[in-house]
Amino acid sequence: MDFVQKMKEKALKLQKKLVLAEGHEPRTVKAARLLVDGKLASEVTLVGAKSAVEDIAKKEGVKLDGIKVVDPAVSADLDRYAKAYYDILHAKEEANKAKGKAVSNPVTEDKAKAEVQHFLRWGAMMVHLGDADAMVAGAESSTADVLRAGLSIIGTQKGSKTASSCFVMTVPDKSWGAEGGLIFSDCAVLPDPTAEQLADIAESAAQSCREFLDVEPVVALMSFSTKGSASHTNVTKVQQATGILKEKNPDFLFDGELQADAALVPSVTDKKAPGSPVRGKVNTLVFPDLGAGNIGYKLVQRLGKAEAFGPFLQGFAKPISDLSRGCSVDDIVVTAAVTLARCK
Repeated sequence: MDFVQKMKEKALKLQKKLVLAEGHEPRTVKAARLLVDGKLASEVTLVGAKSAVEDIAKKEGVKLDGIKVVDPAVSADLDRYAKAYYDILHAKEEANKAKGKAVSNPVTEDKAKAEVQHFLRWGAMMVHLGDADAMVAGAESSTADVLRAGLSIIGTQKGSKTASSCFVMTVPDKSWGAEGGLIFSDCAVLPDPTAEQLADIAESAAQSCREFLDVEPVVALMSFSTKGSASHTNVTKVQQATGILKEKNPDFLFDGELQADAALVPSVTDKKAPGSPVRGKVNTLVFPDLGAGNIGYKLVQRLGKAEAFGPFLQGFAKPISDLSRGCSVDDIVVTAAVTLARCK
């Protein structure tokens, strides 16, 4: 069974609730129909003015039977969502004050009520409050806007301050990773993560490995140096991230800093990093920065004839996903299935 089918099977069994925040976007409306018809969610909600969603559906030849449409401006949940959003913003202001930071434009209940009606914030609030289990957006919104809504409302998972991304790479040679499956992270979000962020990314990538590949993660923190073979601030960062992980003592195998060959080829590991606990087992690669991650996954995809699925967001307290603004209807369906498959 390939990765996409595997995720759809998981979503089908879990039967979780999905919110598609961009209800005014034609591809999203079409995807909602396919998700409902495929029974990949117990409930699919489109956020948007009902008349506008209905007009788009009519134009695209989509029936809205079985699809919920929520207009924040007239929703019976508006006051509840506004109060919860105000509480989130107020708590952050109080935390900033405690740190001695000035608050120039204090939040008010009216301001919170106006802001929460934005479709991305509303979708994130649905997930935060348990009215949906997962959110997908990005067909007409920037990654920054999707991340901002997710981080400000849903937040990161316990023990992490970092949201990042991963790709699921499946290579033809099944001897690599988990039967040809590998996690590459971060390839889409953080341009130059700190050592602390790299450690967070490693933990999130390990969780993604469990969710996507159904195997125990074995993580390599990548560099152009192996065990001090080169000296540079970029190397030091990876060394520090590895040290942070050692202090946290997570429940997965990891090692760093490692060059790609030292991470993946046992004979090279024996020469460059003898005694490494990840020897011959690596299925999760954590790159030192976005340049390395983005270049790395594209090279493997094109030259290694691998399939690349993603990027999928990770590190959030609850599942949300970002789409490319050039996505197809099928891309939205697949991303939704993957996101639903991650629900607890």
